[in-house]
Amino acid sequence: MTEPKRRAILPRFLALLSGDPQADRVVPPTGFTATLTVFTAAAMAFLAVFALALSMATGRLAERWSSELARSSTLRISAPAEQMSAQTAAALRVLETTPGVAQARALSDDEQRALLEPWFGPDLPVELLDVPTLIEIVEGDDGYDATGLRARLAAEAPGAVLDDHTRWRAPLVEAAGRLRMLGYLALGLILAATGAMITLAAQSALSANAQVIHVLRLVGARDVYIARAFVRRFTLRTLAGAALGTAAGLLAVWLLPNADVAGGFLTGLGFRGAGWLWPLVIPVLAALVAFVATRAAALRTLARQA
Repeated sequence: MTEPKRRAILPRFLALLSGDPQADRVVPPTGFTATLTVFTAAAMAFLAVFALALSMATGRLAERWSSELARSSTLRISAPAEQMSAQTAAALRVLETTPGVAQARALSDDEQRALLEPWFGPDLPVELLDVPTLIEIVEGDDGYDATGLRARLAAEAPGAVLDDHTRWRAPLVEAAGRLRMLGYLALGLILAATGAMITLAAQSALSANAQVIHVLRLVGARDVYIARAFVRRFTLRTLAGAALGTAAGLLAVWLLPNADVAGGFLTGLGFRGAGWLWPLVIPVLAALVAFVATRAAALRTLARQA
């Protein structure tokens, strides 16, 4: 952008805020179009807050899951019953001497029963079944060499299978990216719908004031002068409506239950820290959309009425 254009932006912006009392009479201060504009902006801003909250919450959840899976691994030992104890002890010895492994322990029967309870019920006799033994591995800060560990386990405990959760992390990271994309797409659709509704409201106001516009033209008013009044009025209406909708959306999100382990995703829907500042951009974006849509609609309609 050139320097002259930069200098021209500020006067236009100040003119938009100050307005022209004579030109403002062209636009009805109240009525159907005013109510429609404010209501549409408020409703769309309210939905935009939740779309943004949903996108950010799903991203946090997927990142948390991915981080937790990245710090833990599972070793599954499948062997004949007479060899299970020996191979489990051998695997634990290997893990204790593996650099990067902070902790390793075999899950008890009660813990394995708890893992299987959602599928088989609480009374599953794990101790009587030929189920694999699971060893939980907690990684250190630097992690461990999975390839080297698998080679050592193959020699010491042939029935051990290492799952470092790589196949679980990749889909979560991919899901996080797609959910963010869907959130941004929803915001884009909301802004587009806002622009369409404001365009219809502006065209309706222009048609309702066709006689006033004709008189203004007779006294020498240019289309740009007339359009500026519509642009200012509808932009400020949209800004006010979007601010109300954003405030209502933030209040609704704030009243949601706090995040906890039991609630998981549903209680984690909201903003964290500086994330509460992001919704404040919504009224500005809505006003910008209204400015562009109203200006284009006004100039196009005035050109047809000429």
